[in-house]
Amino acid sequence: MKEIKVLGTGCTKCIKTIEKISKIAKELNINVQVIKETDPEVIMEYGVMTTPAVLINDVNVHSGSIPDRDAIQSWLIN
Repeated sequence: MKEIKVLGTGCTKCIKTIEKISKIAKELNINVQVIKETDPEVIMEYGVMTTPAVLINDVNVHSGSIPDRDAIQSWLIN
């Protein structure tokens, strides 16, 4: 199971990112654990300057916008 963290303040973009990742994972029948991290201190520890940021197994794969479907699929499949 992949652990996916979405870092952000809880804004609309962060919430949409979580929903989109969860929906695509369900469509692909891939088991993931999506964690929403809103603590600014934790976000700073990852060196993230823009949110939402997406981390797969603690590796930053995206930040600053809602990721597109192709990107999410590639993260989930690989």
